[in-house]
Amino acid sequence: MTKVIISKDKNGSYKQLTCNGHAGFAEAGSDVVCAAVSVLVINTINSLEELAGESFDVATDETEGFINCDFKGPLQEKSIFLLDSLVFGLKNIQKEYGAKYLQVKFKEV
Repeated sequence: MTKVIISKDKNGSYKQLTCNGHAGFAEAGSDVVCAAVSVLVINTINSLEELAGESFDVATDETEGFINCDFKGPLQEKSIFLLDSLVFGLKNIQKEYGAKYLQVKFKEV
């Protein structure tokens, strides 16, 4: 199962994004859930860097299906929109394929 944890502060500002694990929907190389989650998460992080110019620290482990993104400061409005879009996409994948394969959770930090 893939777990995505979106951390926000008490004001609702994004602070961290963590994605961990492989979905297990199908065999490696054929897992559409894992592929969809990966594309959404990686594209969002790349967009935050290249299109929005945000600063953050990223740690990854491809074997474990792990990516962690710590945002360094307040995010721009366009960056918040990108992250809201990511959450929207992830929730739709979870709804379509089930929490057995993808869990999206929020945490206050």
